[in-house]
Amino acid sequence: MNPMATADPKQLAERLKLTLDSDQLTNCMRCGFCQTACPTFQETGLEAASPRGRIALMKAVYDGKMEPDALFQSQMDLCLGCRACEPACPSDVKYGQLIEQTRESIAEVAVHKWPVKQLRGLFMEGLFPHHGRMRALGGLLKLYQVSGLRKITRKLGVMNLFPSHMREMEAVLPEASSDGVIRQWQKHGLPARWEQAGADAQPMLVIPAVGESLGRVGLFRGCIMDVLFTETNVNTVKLLRLAGYEVAIPTSQTCCGALHAHAGEAGSARRLARQNIAAFGAARVDFVASNAGGCGASLKEADHLLPGDDAAAGFAARVRDVSELLAEGRPLPLKPLHARGGAVTATYQDSCHLRNVMRVSSPPRQLIGAMPGVKLQELQGADRCCGSAGIYNLTQPQMSADVLDHKMEHVEKTQAQVILTANPGCLLQMKWGVHRHGKSGTMEAMHLVDFLAEAVEERGEQ
Repeated sequence: MNPMATADPKQLAERLKLTLDSDQLTNCMRCGFCQTACPTFQETGLEAASPRGRIALMKAVYDGKMEPDALFQSQMDLCLGCRACEPACPSDVKYGQLIEQTRESIAEVAVHKWPVKQLRGLFMEGLFPHHGRMRALGGLLKLYQVSGLRKITRKLGVMNLFPSHMREMEAVLPEASSDGVIRQWQKHGLPARWEQAGADAQPMLVIPAVGESLGRVGLFRGCIMDVLFTETNVNTVKLLRLAGYEVAIPTSQTCCGALHAHAGEAGSARRLARQNIAAFGAARVDFVASNAGGCGASLKEADHLLPGDDAAAGFAARVRDVSELLAEGRPLPLKPLHARGGAVTATYQDSCHLRNVMRVSSPPRQLIGAMPGVKLQELQGADRCCGSAGIYNLTQPQMSADVLDHKMEHVEKTQAQVILTANPGCLLQMKWGVHRHGKSGTMEAMHLVDFLAEAVEERGEQ
């Protein structure tokens, strides 16, 4: 069980009986098709570590046949939440909803240790939903990275106070930014105008399409994405423009709430969803574009978070991954990647939530396949989780590392110079894998958007 929190079994049992969807519990036919898709079952071989096993545990608690003791809670914590079991399930069991309902129940009755409670509050409520604070944090992180503080802390052995997996992940963090996509776009001096959105006149930056517009796309900039991968957001806007879309970036948007939902903070996730629905509704967009699979999946399920809400259903229907919009838009002006010394072999690792929740797998491969001088080498097990799973690599480091090590075995067989993915968590995890396996000199992990942007022909104002 998570040593940082404890939940009273009797209280948890009562809560689960009120929260769990009994229809979904009984939909499971116990066929076992989910087991071959489940990373934790593949790693452990334990029935309880499979979706079928976890559903059986949930149902036993729901039926009053067992108490949700420490072992029950530990198996719920061990789940990656990758949802690879859902496409594999012939009964269409909504396992993702069941695990989130279970985690919500645990979160509501769990007693966290004081430091953990403070940290959860700081990040979940004090930082992630507030873009200005996230940018300030990005500025502090950048100061640490470029001022020499990083070298000093390493020389003094300060990083040795942290677990090895955290030291390794710190080493591969990209350079942070305090700007965000809007400020960065304006610094580049690229075309844009300010508009007021909605009755409360919230400002939004509007970037015109290159050529005739195919529609207005609202860019979901994310919280962590806009601090650690600001340039990826900028490149996303550049590519969408070239594909024929006008891009609007509402300043009133907020965190997607994915980490909140995964941590059982469903109330916060609903509040954030309502704020995003209002922001993009006021912007009058045809689509909402995400370049982060986890964020996109959370936005796509706004109608699940807010059942019966027509605005949520309409919003969810407009959510698209950026790869879908690029594949459907005008062809990008791509050139061979001469700077990389000729033909490039690339492989693609699916983002779990992009593939399993948004059901997007072909458009990224279609875009890579259209790049001149790039050979796409399919990755065995590309549809299997890399072990990132939000903050899973921090809360379950051993299982995360085990999953990653097996992933890297398959990556190395592709002999690819570039590993592409479409989610910031996956990207950081694959960067960790490259570093962990000593491949930094021959292999690079990149976001799909950045790889495409590298191949775009410069044509006047972009």
